[in-house]
Amino acid sequence: MALDIRKICTFLEETHIEGGKAAPRPFNVVVVAAIIRNPWAGRGFVEDLRPEIIRIAGPLSTEMTRRLLAQMPAETIEACGKAAAVGVNGEIEHASAMIHTLRFGNPFRDAIGGTNYLEFANTRNAPGALLSLPMMHKSENGKRSHFLTANYQIADAPHPDEIVVAIAAADGGRPHARIADRFQDIAEMEAEFSRP
Repeated sequence: MALDIRKICTFLEETHIEGGKAAPRPFNVVVVAAIIRNPWAGRGFVEDLRPEIIRIAGPLSTEMTRRLLAQMPAETIEACGKAAAVGVNGEIEHASAMIHTLRFGNPFRDAIGGTNYLEFANTRNAPGALLSLPMMHKSENGKRSHFLTANYQIADAPHPDEIVVAIAAADGGRPHARIADRFQDIAEMEAEFSRP
């Protein structure tokens, strides 16, 4: 495959009960993770990462987005995020290079009607590590009900010379969210400080 994808894993999570209480409806999260060969592996320190970013990031995002939308229709998505984990022979910058570009973010964001930046994580990990992918509301950045984290694990990835690249989406906020939005905190604190 042109993108050097070894495999793609899709994780589906459907929550019915949270905190011992039934959710108002099932709460769904989808993670799509692609395991690719690290294009900079074995090359020593590479100063210019852009040629590989340009070659890989957009097509990879498009393919992963297509697979995610096959599991969760765009019109139902409320929260989203992205993550990358480089194997131990790579740099954190290699993981970052795959996801911190509009070439990667825009195909996903545009397909789901998002306007916020994509919440993210970039790490270095060994195969089988528990990976975390943070999410936030696709258009309201202070909506704390949608501050979510999807956890996923791939037994044989990343190999030392690989990168796990992932995107995730949720069709709602936490089932029983009951903390104030960031904007409510701001208004309350401004009112408190303005009192004589």
